Amino acid sequence: MSVSIPSNDEIEDLILSCRYGDLDDIQHFVDCFGPDHLNNARDDNGNTVLHMVCANGHADALDYLLPIISPSLISAQNAAKSTPLHWAALNSHISVAQKLVQYPAGPGADLIDIKNAMGRSPLGEAENVGWEEGAKWFVKVMNLDEVGKGEEELQPVDEPDAIEVEIQDAEGQVAKMSLSNQVPDEDKHIT
Repeated sequence: MSVSIPSNDEIEDLILSCRYGDLDDIQHFVDCFGPDHLNNARDDNGNTVLHMVCANGHADALDYLLPIISPSLISAQNAAKSTPLHWAALNSHISVAQKLVQYPAGPGADLIDIKNAMGRSPLGEAENVGWEEGAKWFVKVMNLDEVGKGEEELQPVDEPDAIEVEIQDAEGQVAKMSLSNQVPDEDKHIT
């Protein structure tokens, strides 16, 4: 492996390769320059290789990158304070969102609590674009035991083994979801 430093053009090509999910070109970059340069690669808006891969749903490229990048890149924020998980949520990529949150060396469910410059968490972005599948999954795995953070609140429901979750976004909109082991997924909804 070479110890050479990539040029600005080579960094731009890497970012584009991540945007388009060109795994061969990403691997070629790593072969030429090593994985450390992946951690510092940014476009003009502060987007990382993970922002590009996650925004476009390239799960295979994400699988390749996660073990070789710094875990801090998983929660890196761009100029708009959005993380790669915000972009996965904005573009409705469930497998990518799951890989980011479930990656053992990463921050886990804490990623769901990070807010961007608009005051939205990845859950808020999912709700904003009407991505119900993602919003349900985020609620299922997020840290709900931290009431008082201002975003999530648990309330008992008359149904056995059920909870009602209310989530307030930055604009004051409240989304409610009832979670129960007895209700099929298609009957759960956000109002």
